[in-house]
Amino acid sequence: MARRQTAQLDLELAEDPPMEPPQTPTPLRRPRGKPDSRPRWSDRARPWLLAGLAVLLALGAIAAVYRLDLFLASNSRFILSGSPDAHPNLSIQGLQHASPAQVAGGFAPDFGRSIYLLPVAERRRALLGIHWVREAVVSRRWPNRVEVRIAEHVPVAFAMLPLPGAAYYEVALIDEDGVILEPPPRARFDVPVLYGLSRAQSVAGRRDRLREVLEMIRQVRAYSGQISEINAADPDNLGITYSIQGRVVRLMLGNQDYLPRLQYFLDHYAEISRLPAGAAHAFDLRLDHRIIALEGASNGK
Repeated sequence: MARRQTAQLDLELAEDPPMEPPQTPTPLRRPRGKPDSRPRWSDRARPWLLAGLAVLLALGAIAAVYRLDLFLASNSRFILSGSPDAHPNLSIQGLQHASPAQVAGGFAPDFGRSIYLLPVAERRRALLGIHWVREAVVSRRWPNRVEVRIAEHVPVAFAMLPLPGAAYYEVALIDEDGVILEPPPRARFDVPVLYGLSRAQSVAGRRDRLREVLEMIRQVRAYSGQISEINAADPDNLGITYSIQGRVVRLMLGNQDYLPRLQYFLDHYAEISRLPAGAAHAFDLRLDHRIIALEGASNGK
């Protein structure tokens, strides 16, 4: 009985172990080599090729500009023909009192040359130095013409300028900017006579004084035909010489409300003229709704 059990045990121990499934062999990995870090020839040459192309383009542009500049400066179709005395291709517009000979003479160096060489800014500055010229525009008109447009000073009054050490006045014209102008020959201007300015004053000072005068003229424009003289010696008290019913009187208007003060005087002049004070030649209108006759005041300046 014991022997049989031993044989069975031996048989069980002698059995072969179970078979394992075959394993797939792992492929061998080849070691990676370092990438080739050397740049290709085309990569190294590209910046130099681009730089060379840029240089060639720049040289070509410079050559083209030079040839164009030479063409515009020397070609006969661009020549400004004529002279300061006869200038068919130089057009001057806007002249009334400035000297045409002076304007044309400023372009003397440009006749017989290409208008391309015309120094526009320099010629404009020279024109502004001519008497009566207030503004100037110089333009090339291709192929061979030059156009000049002039804006002159506009006088607003005859300025009676005192002469130093003399009892006489210099008669000149003056514009709204305070620029003194020489009266041109055979020219007529319908502007009032203005006292109280001088050449010793700065242009800015005369301009500020004229602003007050022009504001007064603007307010009393309806009666400007009767105003022959204006006195601006005192900026706080403008005076006018006024013609009314065959008489000439001097009216002191102050520095504001010019029209209401003048209108009040005109509305009451018939009543004033019947009074003894109506024989006065000057009246102070600076106090609103009051008229003060200045006894002994002359119709002076």
